[in-house]
Amino acid sequence: MFNVCPGCGEYSDDKEVIPVPPVAICPHCQYGSPFVLLPLFIVTGASGSGKTTAAIKLSRKMKEVVVLDQDILWNESFNTAGDNYKEFRSTWLRMAKNINQAGRPVVLFGSAIPEQFEKLNERRYIEKTHYMTLYCQPDELKNRLMARPHWRKSGSEENLKNMLEFNNWLKANADQTEPKMTVLDTTTMDISDTVDAIQNWVAERLSKN
Repeated sequence: MFNVCPGCGEYSDDKEVIPVPPVAICPHCQYGSPFVLLPLFIVTGASGSGKTTAAIKLSRKMKEVVVLDQDILWNESFNTAGDNYKEFRSTWLRMAKNINQAGRPVVLFGSAIPEQFEKLNERRYIEKTHYMTLYCQPDELKNRLMARPHWRKSGSEENLKNMLEFNNWLKANADQTEPKMTVLDTTTMDISDTVDAIQNWVAERLSKN
């Protein structure tokens, strides 16, 4: 919707974006489209860290934001690790941008790292991105993954290796990414405490917006 110019009808995600006041300039006809510029909250973490359950419960508590899980749009055509899942990340930024036009920011749950979003054209339509990573001590994360139903293959040797490495990478690099990631250790937290912590993190940043 938003990438189609009201002036000439051409499609482009590469418009010139002027942040104050927010206007997107069509490269074809120079038409300026005012838009709502809001922050985006991204909650990442390895499988088993608590993202999906927290997303479901947070969506029932925070009505001033739209809570979504990245997995709802996933299909195998997006499985392009070679380009950092560019089309998948762009699709979600475009989704968030359009939801923002209704005046509500998005809290997006799903495994990701900041560099997969920050260099994309669609990122320019987001005021500021905030990242939180859910972390779990390796032994506990392994136990959670092994306890999942067999059909999910979460306890396979390959998946355990990948998730434990990603889990450790997120914690080790949280202060090195741009923007930095807030780390929430969910190892001993019950789900209600995890949700409360995420809600407070979002609310604090919205209050400063």
